[in-house]
Amino acid sequence: MTKQKRVLSGIQPSGLMTIGNYIGAIRQFVAMQHDYDSYFMIVDMHAITVPQDPEKLREQTESLAAVYLACGIDPEKATLFLQSQVRAHAMLGWMMTTLTYMGELERMTQFKDKSAGKESIGTGLFVYPSLMAADILLYDSDLVPVGDDQTQHLELTRDLAHRFNQRYGDTFVVPEGHFTEVGARIMSLVDGTKKMSKSDPNPNAFISLLDEPDVIRKKVSRATTDSGREIVFDRENKPEVSNLLEILSAFSGQSIKALEAQYEGQGYGAFKKDVAEAIVATLAPIQERYRDIRASGELHDVLKRGAEKASVVAEATLRRAMERMGFVQP
Repeated sequence: MTKQKRVLSGIQPSGLMTIGNYIGAIRQFVAMQHDYDSYFMIVDMHAITVPQDPEKLREQTESLAAVYLACGIDPEKATLFLQSQVRAHAMLGWMMTTLTYMGELERMTQFKDKSAGKESIGTGLFVYPSLMAADILLYDSDLVPVGDDQTQHLELTRDLAHRFNQRYGDTFVVPEGHFTEVGARIMSLVDGTKKMSKSDPNPNAFISLLDEPDVIRKKVSRATTDSGREIVFDRENKPEVSNLLEILSAFSGQSIKALEAQYEGQGYGAFKKDVAEAIVATLAPIQERYRDIRASGELHDVLKRGAEKASVVAEATLRRAMERMGFVQP
């Protein structure tokens, strides 16, 4: 019997999950759990690279875990856990930091973006790509789903795995990226040239998975549209309408070409209404399951079991790496 390939991914508990996160990440995870040995973590240690309110961090972490489950992650099929509850991440993260060059970290575009204009920058924000590499390497991950904003970090992970293996002997699996083309980059509702972000200061720019139906309808009705009335997919010349078409395609299951034909000669009003209703129809059962999960009290048990399972794999990898690096083992 062929061994399943292992897939690993993580999301930070910073802000509300958007429909962009759902289409580009969580929905893919739900599908992958049936075909891969799946490990999905909430990277709460990465969240503290910038200041966090403790109570808000706890709430956002629990909320994200409940969202994973509500969207269809099955803890009997996939391992769902918190990064901070598997202590091997911190140790291997430090070990990876000692192998990472300053120049590699200085080239990271996410560090440049997040540190721009700030007088003082925490060291954690600078070195967190090394911790991210440890997150991946601890689980002998074959595949890592990544968006285009994370490709640099995956390449660094691959470089560090090769570097460690060459220096200390064959230790880590060198992971491959799993890139999703369709729906992987949902854009802002107010600026079709910018990616939809849960950290956008304008709440009308994104739709949260937990937004009430009337809030969703209002946000879509106010979404920026391009000049003209044609409902056609043209990212360069009509980015806003193209974004709404991609959202409707993702939530309705219809192809963009079919949608272009359906709305030919129609204005934006009916089109936007259908976009909103498709989102509402998909999110309604997810939101109901989310409320049930939060009320049931099962969340901490699921995370505890996930951390225990993840720790077995991670500790074995950490012991192997520490022994190769020369640490005395108990």
